[in-house]
Amino acid sequence: AGFIVMLPVIYTVARRLGGSFMLYVLPSIASFMMMHALLPPHPGPTAAATVMGADVGMVIIVGLLIGLPTWYFGGYLVARAIAKRFPDTPVPALLGEPREIPKEERPAFGAILLVLLLPLLLIFFNTGFSTMEKSGTVTDDNVLFQLSRLIGATPVALALSALAAMLLLYVIPKRRRGEKIGGLLEELVDDALGPVCSIILITGAGGAFGRVLTETGIGGEVAEGLDAMGLPLIVAAYLVTMAMRIAQGSATVAATTGASIMAPAIMAGDFGAIAVSAVVIAIGAASIGWSHVNDSGFWLIGKFCGFDTVTTFKTWSLVGTTISLVGFALSAVVFVIFA
Repeated sequence: AGFIVMLPVIYTVARRLGGSFMLYVLPSIASFMMMHALLPPHPGPTAAATVMGADVGMVIIVGLLIGLPTWYFGGYLVARAIAKRFPDTPVPALLGEPREIPKEERPAFGAILLVLLLPLLLIFFNTGFSTMEKSGTVTDDNVLFQLSRLIGATPVALALSALAAMLLLYVIPKRRRGEKIGGLLEELVDDALGPVCSIILITGAGGAFGRVLTETGIGGEVAEGLDAMGLPLIVAAYLVTMAMRIAQGSATVAATTGASIMAPAIMAGDFGAIAVSAVVIAIGAASIGWSHVNDSGFWLIGKFCGFDTVTTFKTWSLVGTTISLVGFALSAVVFVIFA
């Protein structure tokens, strides 16, 4: 959701400043991946922390301390190195070629900022109250909790934000010239749907493929086999989650399943809050790497960035895997120190 919201901004910056499109999009992708994998209230690390009985606040602190150097060394520097190998990558024309908008039709800066922040605020509203409900801070009959479930689910939040964007950025500025709202909306939606229909189809097919693999149970079988090998705890946690990620594609499912398998060992051990948080971070790191064709994110990023399949492996998959490895290495160091 964050990537889709920021994509027009990335397109615009890349066009204005020039150079390879990868120089702008890959570091941005790396930051989204790090946040999604390592920091609550994102669903993977939040679910892993809850299952393993970790202190969510401590997970956030440890996640930031590990995540920032992970992003810089495993994401930003690697992304810049990859971008140098693709010096002439153009900005995709997916959202149409840029055109000059008359001043009287330009939306206010406040409206632009609201549209950019609205989906993120709605999603954060939902995940925050979901986390509080799971920890017992609020009950499931709390009015705000129910509201967060209604408007904060990612599809609903993005749909509401899309409607707000249509009105604030397009309809209202043009409406001042006397054009009919119905005609404006039809024109806007027709122009927007055409370029992204194939992406929706391909991304949905990738997600469906991952779901089929999840239902077969192949990931669980592999993960349980790794867990039975007697490896060091944090290494086993990483490998179990990595196996789930490779087998079925979803980072959230991989993190949740890996945490569920490793939770009994964590509960049985006498580990402090920092050590448990380090294991949660290692599980999150494993869940974001090793992306391939059964991951819907693989197709979404590739198509929105105009990459072919091989290039997506060389960019999205490579950056995610380096973030995964660096995040695991740093979390392992923290675990050894505080275990």
